[in-house]
Amino acid sequence: MLHKMKLKENPFERIKNGTKTIEFRLYDEKRSKIKIGDQIEFSKLPELQEKLLVEVLDLYRDKSFEKLFSNLLTNEEEVRRKAMTMREYYSLEEERKYGVVGIKIRKL
Repeated sequence: MLHKMKLKENPFERIKNGTKTIEFRLYDEKRSKIKIGDQIEFSKLPELQEKLLVEVLDLYRDKSFEKLFSNLLTNEEEVRRKAMTMREYYSLEEERKYGVVGIKIRKL
């Protein structure tokens, strides 16, 4: 199945150059449909002209970004910093309502 998502320039470029291999999102209705082996087409904001196709290799689910990052990272300071960064995109209420997902990807 093909899923479509939008990404800001920085994470888009990091996926493109191979330095970002996990995309973090709320586990909302749209993301709950993603399965291992599916493909995601990312469109770069703001123009949405540049696109990038990736394959989903794995899915990491948890109740909060902090818990998810704690399972994936060893540095506690980095865990806190990344969890706080996600507040720029998602509210605590949204996080509690939906839970979160880390989508491990490989550029095609």
